Amino acid sequence: MQVKIDTKEKFHAITIKESSLAANMTEDLDQCLLPILEKDVKNVVFILKDTQTVDEAAAEALVRIQQAFYDNSASFVICELTPAVEKSLEDNGLLEMMNVTPTESEAWDIIHLEEVERELLNGPDL
Repeated sequence: MQVKIDTKEKFHAITIKESSLAANMTEDLDQCLLPILEKDVKNVVFILKDTQTVDEAAAEALVRIQQAFYDNSASFVICELTPAVEKSLEDNGLLEMMNVTPTESEAWDIIHLEEVERELLNGPDL
């Protein structure tokens, strides 16, 4: 699986350079994304602008990976979906389970807000 990773101060922007995400790529997704949870910067913006199809198994893997990030107090936001991918996710009932934004800038905003929320929820003991 070809990816481009751009590490920013608060998140990794990961662009998938594949026209299709198929079931046989779910292990690649795990190997690419889950190790990020061990790093200092754990948040991910997952950019799918070059992807035209995502099969149901790959989409379910993304939902599972997203949950793993939230379980580890990290954000995982998917952005720049093509209309075909968005429709496919909607038809499979998975879009509503994903944290999706139209642009990378909006994804960054979500990550920032979630970081503030985590800080407030896990604030100093009084």
